[in-house]
Amino acid sequence: MSLHRHNPAELAPPTGFSHAVTATGTRLVFLAGQTALDSEGAVVGDTLAEQFTTALANLLTALRHAGGTPADLARVTVYTTDVDDYRTHAAELGRIWRRLAGRDYPAMAVIGVVRLWDEQAHVELDGFAVLDEPSPH
Repeated sequence: MSLHRHNPAELAPPTGFSHAVTATGTRLVFLAGQTALDSEGAVVGDTLAEQFTTALANLLTALRHAGGTPADLARVTVYTTDVDDYRTHAAELGRIWRRLAGRDYPAMAVIGVVRLWDEQAHVELDGFAVLDEPSPH
C-alpha cells in the first residue's frame, strides 16, 4: 500500500491536513461516522475537545479492527455542530490528532451541521483508508 500526500506550493500551506492524497492498494476500508460514544452507547465528554478525542479514538479503533493504522487514512471528514468552537480550539484538536494518529495527515474537510444523530454530540468523524494486506478478521 502506498499513500502519497500532495501539498502544492501554489496552495496555502496545509495545517493538520493534506490537500490531496493518492493511494494505491488492494483494499478500501470505509469508516462509518464515529461520535463520542462509549462502549455502552452513551455520549461522553462535555467539550468539543473531549468529544473529539473519543470520536477519533473510536474511528481509529474501527480502523485497527479492519487491519489498518492511522497512516493508512486517505480521507477524513469532520462534522461539527459549532464551526466557531472548532476553529477556536483548532490547535488543541491538532495536538489530540497528533497524539492519537500521528503526522501522516489525510485529505480532510470540516463541515458545520445543524445537529448530529445523538443530540449531545458536538463532533463526528468518518473517512476511508487504503490497505494492502488481507484482512486479519
